[in-house]
Amino acid sequence: MNAAPADQIRLLDVQALDVRLSQLAHKRASLPEHAEIETLNADLTQLRDLLVAAQTEESDTAREQTKAEQDVDQVRQRAARDQKRLDSGAVTSPKDLENLQHEITSLAKRQGALEDVVLEIMERRESAQARAAELTERVAAVQEKTADAIARRDAAAETIDAEVATATKEREVVAGSVPADLLKLYEKLRTQQGGVGAARLYQRRCEGCRLELNITEINEVKAAAPDEVVRCENCRRILVRTPESGL
Repeated sequence: MNAAPADQIRLLDVQALDVRLSQLAHKRASLPEHAEIETLNADLTQLRDLLVAAQTEESDTAREQTKAEQDVDQVRQRAARDQKRLDSGAVTSPKDLENLQHEITSLAKRQGALEDVVLEIMERRESAQARAAELTERVAAVQEKTADAIARRDAAAETIDAEVATATKEREVVAGSVPADLLKLYEKLRTQQGGVGAARLYQRRCEGCRLELNITEINEVKAAAPDEVVRCENCRRILVRTPESGL
């Protein structure tokens, strides 16, 4: 393949822009905010799960408390009725009086036990409420941090995207001035060679594979016509000759 020396040198400009675009893509993908946001989202998920658990416990204990208070109220009402019967004098049989007094005593003990249950449930409910309140604050704090990290990531990405747009337009212009067949070969090699399809020959060293050409290879490059597209014998990339090639 043949191409004017100036076209071959322009290929190095295309390569430099491709390297720049690759660097920008890597920079965008490697923004520290990505890892920060991932960590914050994981923390947020865990905190939300804990919050749901605390809210569920609070809701469950609220139902428990209502049921326990109803039990206390039923016992209290029954004890009040028994006491009213006792105070009314309607019960005259000694045995019935004894049974009634015994039931009132039993109901008082039952009421005391149930009230202890209510207190225990109230303590658990208050603890769940406190945990829910604390977790609500922590969720809000992490959400705020996440929003800040997202804003910083988006701002950084926007700056990079602007650089990408500029470099892409410049590449279009430069690549448009390179012969189609040369550009096609370059694109093929760039895909095969990790993003580098053309390299400068500098001081008898290929800047693609960083290996110095041996004397035989140097002589072959020297013998090649200026418009001949030569390739590095080691990495097979397009080898572009410049005044600094050391030939």
